[in-house]
Amino acid sequence: MLAITTPANAKLLVEAGDWTAYKEKDSSGTVCFVSSEPSKHQGAYKKRGDIFAIVTHRPQENTVNEVSFQTGYKYKKGTDAIAKIDGNKTFKMFTQGESAWTYDKKSDEAMVKAMRGGTAMVVKGTSSRGTKTTDTYSLKGFTKALRAAAKACGIK
Repeated sequence: MLAITTPANAKLLVEAGDWTAYKEKDSSGTVCFVSSEPSKHQGAYKKRGDIFAIVTHRPQENTVNEVSFQTGYKYKKGTDAIAKIDGNKTFKMFTQGESAWTYDKKSDEAMVKAMRGGTAMVVKGTSSRGTKTTDTYSLKGFTKALRAAAKACGIK
């Protein structure tokens, strides 16, 4: 289902719709996460790396529902990525390198809640060369995959 490279020691928990849940161990302890590729990606680019959305749990670090995006290019410095769920719930995300994150835990929780109740998520960003991109993700299976990741990490 996913063409992204997952860590060699990541254990597949479940494939649900367009989302996949994994569990792995790293230097901080157990990490559980869900990920998905966009169903559609647009932009006037010649080359682009892997693109995916991730929601991560790191219980040993007291991190739950951390939302991030890997965009396959370096974001333009000083720009935000914008995620919209079902066209009406908008989330501004800070960028660094090829990744974007919500600004705080409260935003993570609000975004995950919207993703659970949503059907589609659109993420817009600008590359370091000024190329504007639009990535569209299906949210089908998100809730089931997230539940499996939370259970595997002992999160209620």
